[in-house]
Amino acid sequence: MKRALSSLLLAAALFWFQGQASATGFTDIGQDIEARSETEFSIQGALRFRGSLLNNLDLDRGLTPSGAPFYYVPLDDPTAQTLTHADMRLRSDMAVYVPAAALSVKLRLDLLDNLALGSAPDGPPAGALGQEPPAVAFRIKRAYGEVLLPFGLLAAGRMGSHWGLGMLTNGGDCADCDSGDAADRIALMTPLAGHIWALAYDFSAIGPTGALADGSRVVDLDPADDVRTLTFAMLNFKTDLTRQRRAAADRATVEYGAYVSYRWQDKDVPASYLDLALPVDIDSAQVMARGLNALAGDAWFRLTLPSFRLEAEAAVLWSHIEQASLLPGALLQDPVESLQWGFAIESEYGSADSAFGFGLDLGLASGDSAPGFGATPRLNEAAGLPGDLHGAQARPPYDNRIDNFRFHPDYRIDRILFRELVGTVTDCFYIRPHVRYRLLELGGRGHLTVGLFAVASFALESASAPGGEHPLGIELDPTLAYVDRLGFSVVAEYAILLPLAGLDNSIQNISAKPAQLARLRLTYGF
Repeated sequence: MKRALSSLLLAAALFWFQGQASATGFTDIGQDIEARSETEFSIQGALRFRGSLLNNLDLDRGLTPSGAPFYYVPLDDPTAQTLTHADMRLRSDMAVYVPAAALSVKLRLDLLDNLALGSAPDGPPAGALGQEPPAVAFRIKRAYGEVLLPFGLLAAGRMGSHWGLGMLTNGGDCADCDSGDAADRIALMTPLAGHIWALAYDFSAIGPTGALADGSRVVDLDPADDVRTLTFAMLNFKTDLTRQRRAAADRATVEYGAYVSYRWQDKDVPASYLDLALPVDIDSAQVMARGLNALAGDAWFRLTLPSFRLEAEAAVLWSHIEQASLLPGALLQDPVESLQWGFAIESEYGSADSAFGFGLDLGLASGDSAPGFGATPRLNEAAGLPGDLHGAQARPPYDNRIDNFRFHPDYRIDRILFRELVGTVTDCFYIRPHVRYRLLELGGRGHLTVGLFAVASFALESASAPGGEHPLGIELDPTLAYVDRLGFSVVAEYAILLPLAGLDNSIQNISAKPAQLARLRLTYGF
């Protein structure tokens, strides 16, 4: 039983908090189950600097029918081509371990999170002598505890939420990630029949609150308007060390998992979160029926051979909103429904330690026939016009469906089209060959690697593409990276997007022109 529970702690932690150890240098999960003679404290993380040069990201294809360019253009000369951006972030992952390794408390703290360099001068720009501290200097991304009990691992708090490839839910742990998912969650995991079984309850959202007499706490004013999520998962997962041992023994490693998640909300109080021209009293008159029911299912698979990896993830989302109106008294007759689905496949020949590797990735995200991609939906967003890049995918009462699947923004396949212009992968099919080669080993301390990937993208729904055609573009993305074993890395990236007919301005008969990007990233790990 002790060995089973130790394996549970290791595998379940890798499932629920996957990426903290491997992507951010957080304490190796395997160390969590070692006996300790006294309480221990650990802190690891990274300081990241990034600078980008963006050239012609509006593609010189004119304005959309809604009057906006594809991307920002310089203020003083809209015909100019080049914009710049630089930012930084200090990320710290901290943990406290009590003796016997049965309990730990963990914290993720991001300081100056994605702070634009030069954005806070301490005076008029020409006379600034330094930088003012930002209004919000740090963000507590995660704070949770985990304890090993006789019947399983119990975790509670605000914790990272990551699954599989990170296509649907992503913890944002990679060196270049910008966001990441977190959940206010209570989770119980236990081993049974060679698998990890997990049950999680999420406090996804609450409605308006009222301050209590002590002034330091609040109470949820109506449980009926809360959004809750219940998830059941099954997982067969191996550790990095196990995979390495099996590969050294010329053995294959098969891993897989699946989960189903249900979310619901009975009522809603839109006045508590909408931007209103005139404030209103939050009372019973602002409560309205919502009737939200949603299901999500996701399956993940990984095959690891001594010199080959194949990994895949597929997801299906369904939802039904009985009443989609945000205005009490102005009700809609028909519900809004959604059926979204997508998958991603990654492959690579060559182990992580080999000097050469190549592979082929591909993916698909279901689409919606409404104009625009609908990649970053916003409250009260206007419906798109034919030829727009963005736009709401539902327009009740005329269009009551939202069927475009959206990849998580931190699951990136390119550097310009979906990352910068669209916002994330949606309503498309893509194919992505890639290759890497280790040029130099530098004194046993680090190595210099060159890589290249190409992405060919096609819209599933031609009506979503601004040009009204399926082919979107071909992007070439080379990389030169130096990685130091002591925690320092410098990565130089370039990208060129060759737009195809789907990005043209068919209304004004203007062909889209190529866009380019150059980025330099410095990472100081500790």
